[in-house]
Amino acid sequence: MASEQPIRLGELLVQKELITLDQLDTALKEQKRTGSFLGSALMRLGLIRPDKLLPVLSDQLNIEYVSLKGLNISPEAIKNVPAKFAYHYKLIPLSWDGEELKIAVTDPYDVHTLDDVGLLLNCRVLPVLGEESDIMDALKKYYGVGAETVEAMMSDAPEKEHSLDESVIAKTENIDDLAADASVIKFVNQILLQAYQERATDVHIEPFGEQLRIRYRIDGVMYETSVPQSIKHFQSAIISRIKIMSNLNISEKRLAQDGRTKIKMGNKELDLRISIIPTAFGESVNIRLLSSQDMLISLTSLGLSDRHLKSLNENIEKPHGIILVTGPTGSGKSTTLYACLKQLNQTTRKIITIEDPIEYLMSGISQIQVLPKIDLTFAQGLRSILRHDPDIIMVGEIRDYETAEISIRAALTGHLVFSTLHTNDAPGAVARLVDMGVEPYLVASSVECIIAQRLVRVICKECKQEVKIGRELLGQLSSEHSDEEITIFEGRGCDECKNTGYSGRIAIHEFLDVGEDIRDLIVKRKPSHMIRKVAIDRGMMPMRTDGWQKIKNGITSVEEVLRVTQEEGGI
Repeated sequence: MASEQPIRLGELLVQKELITLDQLDTALKEQKRTGSFLGSALMRLGLIRPDKLLPVLSDQLNIEYVSLKGLNISPEAIKNVPAKFAYHYKLIPLSWDGEELKIAVTDPYDVHTLDDVGLLLNCRVLPVLGEESDIMDALKKYYGVGAETVEAMMSDAPEKEHSLDESVIAKTENIDDLAADASVIKFVNQILLQAYQERATDVHIEPFGEQLRIRYRIDGVMYETSVPQSIKHFQSAIISRIKIMSNLNISEKRLAQDGRTKIKMGNKELDLRISIIPTAFGESVNIRLLSSQDMLISLTSLGLSDRHLKSLNENIEKPHGIILVTGPTGSGKSTTLYACLKQLNQTTRKIITIEDPIEYLMSGISQIQVLPKIDLTFAQGLRSILRHDPDIIMVGEIRDYETAEISIRAALTGHLVFSTLHTNDAPGAVARLVDMGVEPYLVASSVECIIAQRLVRVICKECKQEVKIGRELLGQLSSEHSDEEITIFEGRGCDECKNTGYSGRIAIHEFLDVGEDIRDLIVKRKPSHMIRKVAIDRGMMPMRTDGWQKIKNGITSVEEVLRVTQEEGGI
């Protein structure tokens, strides 16, 4: 009697209704064209997810399938397999007992890889199935970003450079050569690529006694990324490479330096703003990652409520006056200003900006970069701008009396002026201008609208879940429902959001439209808390109230709104 033939993978997938017959036929054609495995063809065509395919493949091959998500891996196993080896073969060691090494691989029948691992460690190898994306994530988690590159650098570097003493490294004569070394270049590129993939806005490279710490700012919050401890040996080479990228002075280590450069990530171009400052343990680097696609958005994408959007549209169409956007550094003020300019950018209007720095080059708009070294300040640039008869002026930031005074006089002589201030709330901008020395009557007659804003993280759509909050917490946000419990949302944390519960950010706002009653208060030098009270009585929605609306709409969480707003005054 003939032995029963095993069911083929494609038939198994169809039986389990994971793919259709038509999809199987498409994948078989792709397999024939490329010579790859059927499973690879299915995943490449997007017809099945790895977490659906691999358990079926595991049953068919009678090989264990391991989900690496949330799995704790033995440090002893990691220690016994070099990073260069693990990255090259795309495998992650799971356990080691001195005789047998258990590894997760994407292809358990790749005998060449299994033989190489066995010969290297002189042990038996037990392969299990794992998802390629999970294996790559585990490699970065347990070995660190760029671990295989650092390992190669360590093996190639002279013995004398293996000292953790930064003074020894700083004296190395061939530091220029080290900075241009392919491995150093590759490591810096890997750090930037990882930052881009994780949606980071900043990369912080910070030297300490025996550590070179690398952190990413993602959705406004700092996260430390795993890197090999041995990168401390190459601190000077890494920082020198970044200086070379941004045309900074490689030999200057005592003074702060600022530069910028552009890099390509796939089909996306990133603008890198680089700042280097001297610290006790060497130079500290901050790299701001800016994308033109992210910066140039429309007003409707800012997260404005219908009421606020209507108000902003009305104000930016006024022929003259000042529109101020306030908030701390990193609150999205520049994005709001660029969105306004994008809507106003027409051939019938002359628009000029003066910025420090220019974050995005906009076609059709004349943009000036502040250069204090040659006395091109905001105030000096503004004087020159007015001679070019612009309709609209954007001043990156009002920092002093001179800039404020010229901006206000520009608004009073028929120009629409956009600018930013660093204040906690919208009414506080009035007090800030008066403190600079601007006469209250000039503020009252020129300012049309003040927008205060903060960025809150958006709940991850993949792990969004309902939760109930009590009366006490509700009372901090709104008196609207303070006598009852209501259902809102939060993110429980998943692989998509790196277990943070959030993915992306959106702004919450506070709009102060300066009407006649507010102008009277400004002229009479009334304090900002009195202006605030009158504005709220007149209908101004405090920032925390706008945040409450976004909580009710399932966009963000209570914790986020409370984190970025102040309780006092209901900001």
